Amino acid sequence: MVLSQISFSQQLKSNQKMDVKTNKVVFQDVYFVLITSKLKETVDFYSKNFGFKGMFESSWFHYLQSAGDHPFGLAIMDEKHPTQPPVLPAFNKTNGSFLTLQVADAKSEYEKLKSFGAKIIYELKEEPWGQKRFSLEDPNGLFIDVVQQTEPKAGWWDEYMN
Repeated sequence: MVLSQISFSQQLKSNQKMDVKTNKVVFQDVYFVLITSKLKETVDFYSKNFGFKGMFESSWFHYLQSAGDHPFGLAIMDEKHPTQPPVLPAFNKTNGSFLTLQVADAKSEYEKLKSFGAKIIYELKEEPWGQKRFSLEDPNGLFIDVVQQTEPKAGWWDEYMN
């Protein structure tokens, strides 16, 4: 297990490249890390409800990835592991973060999640700014906004674009 953890971090470091023209780092991946006291429940939630697949797994860290042309990385880390940043406790819903998952068809995702028994906290709605959306929470209380981009109501964005 230790070798696989070392291999994971070395792979990230060895694949780092610089853009010759701008002299800036070209990222291999960008992903969200959720520190939790509910590792298994959180991994199961994202796998079951959103089809995330495990790409790396250890007793304290799971790296998941979504399907599709633009796969999204999501890491789940146990709060008690010594490698987690020392100033970050497990996520709690008061820190102002939320996760948006953009989908092609919000209604079908809504119906699928309802059939799985997911607790929807914001029912499916067509928003005037150009989204069809609904929301739920993961086992840690992280607010998940599931959105489909739609045509905004004529003039809705005018006052915000100046």
